[in-house]
Amino acid sequence: MLPGMSEYDTGPHGMHVVRDGSPPAPPLLLVHGSGTSGASWAPVVPALARHHHVIRIDLPGCGRSRPARSYEVPEQAVQVAALLDGLGLRGVAVAGHSSGGYVAAALAERRPDLVRSLALISTGPGMDALLPQPLILRVLLGPPFGPLLWPRRSDAMIRRGIVATAARPVDIPAEVVSDLRAITYRTFRAVLRANAAYITERGVPERLAALGFPVLVIFGAADPRWDPESAHRYQAVPGARVEMVPGVGHLPMLEAPERIGELLLGFTTAAAGTSPMIPEA
Repeated sequence: MLPGMSEYDTGPHGMHVVRDGSPPAPPLLLVHGSGTSGASWAPVVPALARHHHVIRIDLPGCGRSRPARSYEVPEQAVQVAALLDGLGLRGVAVAGHSSGGYVAAALAERRPDLVRSLALISTGPGMDALLPQPLILRVLLGPPFGPLLWPRRSDAMIRRGIVATAARPVDIPAEVVSDLRAITYRTFRAVLRANAAYITERGVPERLAALGFPVLVIFGAADPRWDPESAHRYQAVPGARVEMVPGVGHLPMLEAPERIGELLLGFTTAAAGTSPMIPEA
């Protein structure tokens, strides 16, 4: 357990939060992707917590958080903003993995006063960049088999579904498996529909271009979920930095945690400049 670690629920739907590092350090919010949980960030947390007050959340309906009435991306961002307000945080570096990048972008759109910088990892810029999905995911997520198989998933099946989006062998934390088991089929489908609606309405690069935040985009060069070449669309965002990680798929935090930690720390340090924001008392 890292210094300063605590867990608690907050907000109307009980959003689960884990904090690591020293509270006076510059805050860094980590937002997970569809159906997983804050536990998916575990391999990079020790390095990040040496320099940041790291806040990991389980989005509504995921992990240990309670379900929500709506999984629309802007609504999720509203709940995350309420959490940050409750913690008294401003000037937060925000990193989102996959669809967690949509929540991060929506948070910056809705509450720019809370955000200092944005890092997006494996975040598809638009629906036209989506690749044909691995067979196991198509079976688990779509009719007619999805609704029948979902409640009967074994741990081994869940692990196969996760590693299907990786490009190299990965060790899946047991907590990630148990958290993914907890999400219902109905909730997972609602989350996927909400994510698709958000980027269909407007692509992520177009959203970020108008905001003026420092932006880092990290993509696995072998991502089987989103076309890796689509990462370069983010170069339309003024000042955005795009990093391609060779031999890595859709799960960079699990496939190359040391490299991802280095990239995030280098980015947050540069974005903070010489006067990093400190959480309010």
